Amino acid sequence: MAGPHAQRQQMSNSSSITHFLLLAFADTRELQLLHFWLFLGIYLSALLGNGLIITAVACDHHLHTPMYFFLLNLSLLDLGSISTTVPKAMANSLWDTRAISYLGCAAQVFLFVFFISAEYSLLTVMAYDRYVAICNPLHYGTLLSSRTCANMAAAAWGSVFPYAVLHTANTFSLPLCQGNAVDQFFCEIPQILNLSCSNTYFREIYLLVVSACLAFGCFVFIVVSYVQILRTVLRIPSEKGRHKAFSTCLPHLAVISLFVSTLMFAYLKPRSNSSPSLDLVVSVLYSVVPPAVNPLIYSMRNQEIKDALKKLFEHILFKHH
Repeated sequence: MAGPHAQRQQMSNSSSITHFLLLAFADTRELQLLHFWLFLGIYLSALLGNGLIITAVACDHHLHTPMYFFLLNLSLLDLGSISTTVPKAMANSLWDTRAISYLGCAAQVFLFVFFISAEYSLLTVMAYDRYVAICNPLHYGTLLSSRTCANMAAAAWGSVFPYAVLHTANTFSLPLCQGNAVDQFFCEIPQILNLSCSNTYFREIYLLVVSACLAFGCFVFIVVSYVQILRTVLRIPSEKGRHKAFSTCLPHLAVISLFVSTLMFAYLKPRSNSSPSLDLVVSVLYSVVPPAVNPLIYSMRNQEIKDALKKLFEHILFKHH
């Protein structure tokens, strides 16, 4: 049992941390700058892709439907999650520093958990939207009125706020005495727990159980929705009808698969044999790649979005001439 002096020492160590040191991507200046340009490219493509979807849905009244309303929300969440981690990593590479303030780190943890969880909630809501559109098309307008959609989106955003607060408070209430170097390019919960002096096993298990229950609940809902969708689609007599129904679900399924597989790989891989470089690659995969790729997945096969963007560009061009 640690004496009061040792406990005081632990607490003072924890409270004396004013900043954390993030993982440097490279030792040489050239590689740091290369990383900066690489991240800048990914970040700009995410801003452009999601920005175009938000603008297209907001400006084109043909896209004022539940499906596109939820897609607009997804783009907002993608912009939020990538803006939480990437700009700071870029700034650190550019200015050749590793520091992030204690408050900045706590804000990163909170915002990242918030945006990632809200995205998962929203993907669950979008599964319900596809289910109603294909299995109950006659009641689509009444089941998913604009007010209902707004309430569902607000629930997806609002319900995860306490969850993000819980995670952040739980992580930063621990005394930290293993230094202040985080082995990651942003403040990630497992890496901060590694700096703790106390035994974090039960906290980690508790958080894991809470997270797993919520995630599993959403996952079961999505799977059940898609089983019903599949049964309905297979009963459609014409091949063209089946193809059309499937093609409205494919982007959503692709986004869910990318999101769930990268997150599971990141958090369920064994801690013992993971190397920092593997952790880094995995964290880039689940935190940076989906927000940049999601707009591509949604707009590539979607003629309505392409048409809306074309009209938007034509309007801008003719306005200037």
